[in-house]
Amino acid sequence: MKNQTRRLPEAFEAKLRRIIPANQWDRVLRSFSAERPTTFRVNTLKPDSSSLKERLEPLGFKIENVVWYRDAFILRKGRQKDLEKTGLYEKGQIYIQGLSSMIPPLILAPQPGEKVLDLTAAPGSKTTQLSVLMKNQGSITANDNNPIRVEKLKANAALQGATNVTVLEAGDGGLVWKENHEAFDKVLLDAPCSSEGRFQLDTPSTYGYWREDTNRKMAKDQRRLLKSAVLSVKPGGTLVYSTCTFAPEENEMVVQWALETYGDALEIEAVTLPLPLHTQGLLQWGDAKFHPSVVKSVRVLPTPDAEGFFAVRFKKIKSVPPPPPLYD
Repeated sequence: MKNQTRRLPEAFEAKLRRIIPANQWDRVLRSFSAERPTTFRVNTLKPDSSSLKERLEPLGFKIENVVWYRDAFILRKGRQKDLEKTGLYEKGQIYIQGLSSMIPPLILAPQPGEKVLDLTAAPGSKTTQLSVLMKNQGSITANDNNPIRVEKLKANAALQGATNVTVLEAGDGGLVWKENHEAFDKVLLDAPCSSEGRFQLDTPSTYGYWREDTNRKMAKDQRRLLKSAVLSVKPGGTLVYSTCTFAPEENEMVVQWALETYGDALEIEAVTLPLPLHTQGLLQWGDAKFHPSVVKSVRVLPTPDAEGFFAVRFKKIKSVPPPPPLYD
């Protein structure tokens, strides 16, 4: 490891060892010391965003294609701050984004002409990627509850030319369903989480907040947001729930809660995309046993190029009536 004097929280490391397959443990542990490269994707909504290598390599950059996503690249030589000074970046022809962050929109797979909700959208990485996948056709409603981040979301959508995006003004994601009951073909909920997939050993601020009850506390808000997502998607529609954390309390246990709460109105679909290194969802965590379909979720393992992530794809089978006001 780069820094042998620092360690991740002991309780976190012990817990993680129970989640990660033994044959991947050393690789995953090393990833917390790796300095991840800058990664980005091409914005195909913009003209003249082709021939990327030919335009960047004369400037001293070396880039590498990502095998599982043709529009994504890894910066192997050059600095991010210099990349941000190029015309490609300043004109919104590329978007700097973590590789794992690109996965949930790919799993959701929105199509041109659909009506999509990005429930916790700021600063717009996934929102603008959704717009690219939809070829700017159809509509995306982008919501966030932080006024400052909402402004960043608006700016990114404008720079990227994502004209099919409408931004809600600092909306409470848990209440979005009230004005949009079963209104969307597809919903993305990339939920606020404990961000364990982004821990970096040499940056204590990335993990110094973590406590043994952090995951349990985060899960309460995640369930509230997932309720809103379920109530917002149409029968026959698709919902993707994702986090950048490892904890079953924020992942499989939230998924299990949704299956128990909405019964046969929801089912989990298998993810068939090519993905970076990943495992399937857990069947059990402590005394908690999960529905067999929970194994269809995916836990992306951290590598030197990508952060840890979790994602699951739901299909809404039938309508779910709104709850009485007393239970909102």
